[in-house]
Amino acid sequence: MSTEALTGALTAEYAAIWAYGPIGVRLVGAERKAAAEAEAAHRSRRDVLVVQLSTGSGTVPPDRAGYALPFPVIDRASALRLAVAVEERTAAFWRAALPASTGAERDRALATLTEYAVRATRWRRTAGITPLTVPFPGRPA
Repeated sequence: MSTEALTGALTAEYAAIWAYGPIGVRLVGAERKAAAEAEAAHRSRRDVLVVQLSTGSGTVPPDRAGYALPFPVIDRASALRLAVAVEERTAAFWRAALPASTGAERDRALATLTEYAVRATRWRRTAGITPLTVPFPGRPA
């Protein structure tokens, strides 16, 4: 996979991890648990990318202290909307990595894109957002 695709995906993972903080505090019970699991999945993916970039020819881009959210997260509904947006945005970076990858790396990128598309669908269902699915996950609407 190209270094550019890897650094783009890593930057998206950083932002996703940061966003799950404001998401999680607005949720309770099973929804909060799902947010914590999603954050952990993004952290795991981040860690793999950091190792991959640092052992390859790439440079690991630094994480930022904070990220601008697309809208204020003030209640459960906005937290769920943000969770959908986070998964869709991160999926877009992995979709962009597909043409720049082959073999096992391509399989990994596709599996990640699929994982994030499924998670976005689950968040849509939880939020009552329709349609539940999108025709081409990771592609701009």
